[in-house]
Amino acid sequence: MKKFVSVLSLVLFFQTSFTQVKLPQLIRDSMVLQRDAKIKIWGWAAPNEKIKISFNKKEVKTKADAQGNWSVFLPAMKAGGPYTMNIEARNRITLKDILIGDVWICTGQSNMVHQMYLHSVLYADEVANANNPNIRHFWVPNVANMQGPQKDLPGGSWKPANQKNIGEFSAVAYFFAKQLYEKYGVPIGLINASWGGIPIEAMMSEDAFKEFPNILTTLQRNKDTAYINGLSRRPASGGPRPQQPQDKGITEKWYDPSYQPKGWKVINIPGYWEDQGIKDLDGVVWYRREFDVPASMTNVPAKVFLGRIVDADALYINGKQVGNTTYMYPQRRYALPEGTLKPGKNLFVVRVTNNSGKGGFVPDKPYQLIAGKDTIDLKGYWDYKVGQVVVRGSGFGGGGGGGIAAQNQPGALYNSMIAPLVGYAMKGFLWYQGESNTGKSAEYARLQPAMIQDWRAKWNQPAAPFLFVQLPGFMDYNYSPSESQWAQFREAQLKSLSVPNTGMAVAIDLGEWNDIHPDRKKEVGERLALAAEKIAYGDNIVYSGPLYQSQQIDGNKIILSFTNVGSGLITNDGEELSEFAIAGADKKFVWAKATISGDKIIVSSDAVDNPIYVRYAWADNPVNPNLYNKEGLPASPFRTDQ
Repeated sequence: MKKFVSVLSLVLFFQTSFTQVKLPQLIRDSMVLQRDAKIKIWGWAAPNEKIKISFNKKEVKTKADAQGNWSVFLPAMKAGGPYTMNIEARNRITLKDILIGDVWICTGQSNMVHQMYLHSVLYADEVANANNPNIRHFWVPNVANMQGPQKDLPGGSWKPANQKNIGEFSAVAYFFAKQLYEKYGVPIGLINASWGGIPIEAMMSEDAFKEFPNILTTLQRNKDTAYINGLSRRPASGGPRPQQPQDKGITEKWYDPSYQPKGWKVINIPGYWEDQGIKDLDGVVWYRREFDVPASMTNVPAKVFLGRIVDADALYINGKQVGNTTYMYPQRRYALPEGTLKPGKNLFVVRVTNNSGKGGFVPDKPYQLIAGKDTIDLKGYWDYKVGQVVVRGSGFGGGGGGGIAAQNQPGALYNSMIAPLVGYAMKGFLWYQGESNTGKSAEYARLQPAMIQDWRAKWNQPAAPFLFVQLPGFMDYNYSPSESQWAQFREAQLKSLSVPNTGMAVAIDLGEWNDIHPDRKKEVGERLALAAEKIAYGDNIVYSGPLYQSQQIDGNKIILSFTNVGSGLITNDGEELSEFAIAGADKKFVWAKATISGDKIIVSSDAVDNPIYVRYAWADNPVNPNLYNKEGLPASPFRTDQ
């Protein structure tokens, strides 16, 4: 009898579940709907169930099909709100606080992910004073699916830009939205579907790979779950991983104030340990130092800045762990729990884990203890000791094992993070991605236009604005003309401007040599907003810096012409133009003298009698790219030797 009741309850549960109208995760309280466009509302219900939607004095009716799928279009509406939406069937759903404005799909890798709280020092006022409920942000959960497009997201909610939520907003997307809202007064909805470290292929649908048979083959193969499961079971190097030694720093509690240090050596912070006498070490190095802290710094809010650390770290103060980060890119900014510091000597211990390459503390970053109005500099000589040495290539730190990273596979993120958004009316796309594709610039020059075309087709908006960020400067400065993968990649990005209704935010001047996630996200967002004002809103403005157009050889000089000159060409520092190189037929580039002449630039060098080619800012990280227009926007790097 009990079994019968249990089965009956289960049947009734499923019957009830399938007769309830359900909505996708994106359609919920506090959403922003696209103005001046038909608004699609969709969901699931019992087969043939009748559904009525009431919204903003409009009413529409529909009926679910035999599989329980339904959708309906509300008429185009002007910006406004907040409104309430009622969805009635056998059950009733009421959605509240809905705005009508402009919706932007924000996608890419970590620089589009990077949240405001990661830049809370530079943008402290923005974080402290955020209070605009008309700017809203929806984080799409990071989920990968190699088998095919999903119908819905596993979670997510709309959140307004206020003090409680602003830290979670993408910094680039927030500053983009803020500028547009301040200019147009229209609510802005940001749907952020981004994942750090991913290649463009992951965000493209299967349909987008028609001209890429090799990628399509990989995508089809990944649908075979037996194949994928076999990879997961396969050892990384054809045999078992060697057993790694224990970290003595953990077993002997090197972080404990009662520990008596023996055999420690001296090292400088910041700096990599491979540059300071530790040769080719992958593993764990412990750093230890005592600091005198005055009483005035002990009963006030305090934080520790530890710059950037390659790859992972844990910070202990007086024996207690007060912060940790598991990967190399975020700047370490740890708020200390109350009571952490004491008057007098305080023991700071940092456990640093490095998986490959150089390990340690990245130079040119802040290393400070800040409490109240006082600051203690943490840079200088510390004691160090190696806690663990691992065999290189052994899969230490989670890498090198069997299987594949699903989020990096073709189509895997389109299926799970983009496909569930398709149909949600929107204004356009923001795209900040490329760092993971810099080694394949020629392929990227084809992939990005293919993705743009495919996304527009999926949304049935063939002219939807697509705005993207050209990668900023990164890595070592090179003071001689040279070849550059990153420069070639920026050129590949630039080529996407041949696709109609696209705009590019040049960011060559916003990078940091030692950080792939530069702090200056505000300028990136605002330059994207300028592109939107021109392309999406039709304003007659100069949205871009100078873009190379053509060259004319005149004896021993080359005369360059540009588009997007605006009010005129200038150098942003008042100095002579820099970063121009010139070459003859041998393509041996030398630095050139470049001068502004009206809307043109004249380039020459006494070392090149018969010049043919010019390059500008052609480097991973050009030292001083100072060509701008008078609107304050930088020129894109370029070369004429295609």
